[in-house]
Amino acid sequence: MFDISQQMEVFPTTVDLKRIDPSVNMRRFYRMTIQPDLFGGACLVREWGRIGYRGQMLIEQHSDEGRAVNALMKLAVTKKRRGYQLLFES
Repeated sequence: MFDISQQMEVFPTTVDLKRIDPSVNMRRFYRMTIQPDLFGGACLVREWGRIGYRGQMLIEQHSDEGRAVNALMKLAVTKKRRGYQLLFES
């Protein structure tokens, strides 16, 4: 009756944020994704910079996917408080 392969994920694994303020010429993006690593853990990959440019990247290693999701959610809340808006979440 239910197709298990089509089950929705409860927690996001990708979050894209943007912050645009033309009065101060600000056009920033912040992207976070969770990806598995080779040792059974998970990595939180953070990318940020000016929209239209490559930006910077930081990879945080976590012991499991749950801890990586917790870190992602905590960072997303912090960025929203600083004025970033959510673009896409999956």
